[in-house]
Amino acid sequence: MDISKLIQSNKIISDQIDKRSLKVVLENLSKTIERDVPGDIVELGCYKGTTSLFIRRVLDYYKSDKKFYVYDSFEGLPWKSSDDQSIIGEVFKEGELKANKKELINNFKKAGFTLPIIHKGWFKDIKHQDMPKNISFAFLDGDFFESIFVSLELVYHFLSDGGIIVVDDYDNPKLPGVKKAVDTFFIDLDVNIQKIANEAVIYF
Repeated sequence: MDISKLIQSNKIISDQIDKRSLKVVLENLSKTIERDVPGDIVELGCYKGTTSLFIRRVLDYYKSDKKFYVYDSFEGLPWKSSDDQSIIGEVFKEGELKANKKELINNFKKAGFTLPIIHKGWFKDIKHQDMPKNISFAFLDGDFFESIFVSLELVYHFLSDGGIIVVDDYDNPKLPGVKKAVDTFFIDLDVNIQKIANEAVIYF
């Protein structure tokens, strides 16, 4: 699949992910499909659905029957902890980046795509039973330390052998909590973490 062509020929509907990072997400999703890694697809932090729509395009290209789950508070960003304080200054405040569930659904309907399975709620309130029992690919876009750490706890134990997690904003100085959360979670675990573009790509 030509990921670059897919990105160039379709509109990116928000400025919360750039083309380089989107390419990392989609290339790694494609790897798990082509390698027939068992399990479903999850995205924690979908906002208006920019990445969600592209994930759906990839699944449709491969005629994949994997289920696609998205999770979001639809209330904007949560409370920020001391781990999220940036040397750049006060950016990404509580309540920013709010998009409602209806907006996500409308964007899928406009594109003529099958809706994902949508779970509304703060990540800290999501239960393990709310997650698919086998995950082949996870995209985490929680922006803050607690959101990313909780997301990793939710998906890690359900990830299949050969699965991949991509974490957005790992190399973003405006959001230092993301890197802290990833590095803290995996400090004693034998996993392969690569920084590609703005993303952390974690291979299992």
